[in-house]
Amino acid sequence: MKTVLITGCSSGYGLETARHFLAQGWHVVATMRTPRADLLPRSEHLRVLPLDVTKPGSIAAALEAAGPIDVLVNNAGLGLFGAFEATPMATVREIFETNTFGMMAMTQAVLPQFRQRRSGLVINVTSTVTLAPMPLVAAYTASKTAIEGFTESLAFELEPFGVRVKLVEPGYGPSTRFTANGAERMQGLIPEAYAPLAQSIFATLGNPAAVTTEADVAEAVWRAANDAGATLHYPAGADAIALSQGQ
Repeated sequence: MKTVLITGCSSGYGLETARHFLAQGWHVVATMRTPRADLLPRSEHLRVLPLDVTKPGSIAAALEAAGPIDVLVNNAGLGLFGAFEATPMATVREIFETNTFGMMAMTQAVLPQFRQRRSGLVINVTSTVTLAPMPLVAAYTASKTAIEGFTESLAFELEPFGVRVKLVEPGYGPSTRFTANGAERMQGLIPEAYAPLAQSIFATLGNPAAVTTEADVAEAVWRAANDAGATLHYPAGADAIALSQGQ
């Protein structure tokens, strides 16, 4: 049995991915800032651990408690929608601390065990804003685009050690709590001058041609975890697939 550690399992993509891997018979270490075992089915193959990817001590404690793992899924992330002009730099840094530096810190922490075993896989969950940039998400897009470049370079760096790195790129997921979880952070980030643009975007998002579901992302992560080939990018969701094919 293989073991996967997934960050950001309190809701959305992380929670569904944990459920999916459990259903497939894997050992699952589901991590979240405030552990809630009741979110997942009871199983002898499940461990729920506290983890804040922005705190080195929390990362070290979680990995020690988890023991050896085969796959790390870096899913934890924060959303942000607003005019960059109105976004405090403290908020930009907060987004990067979780989406970018937290993901890097988790990856760095597991690499020694992967390199020594000459096996292991890191799956980084980013976003299709890296494929098709849109307005009013500049800081968020930057945080995810940085991880795309990081992952592409790291894949070559770790190849001699038998360690693989992959990207899962979800599209628009209206059924998740991604926006709701960041509502407080986004207050006041749409000045009057940007209101018409924001309204236009909200209208488009309210009637999308295709969307990404939690199950789409869980399945894409599962495919990435079980694909021994050289594929690096795994778009997740009908809209994400369409965007990737249009490039």
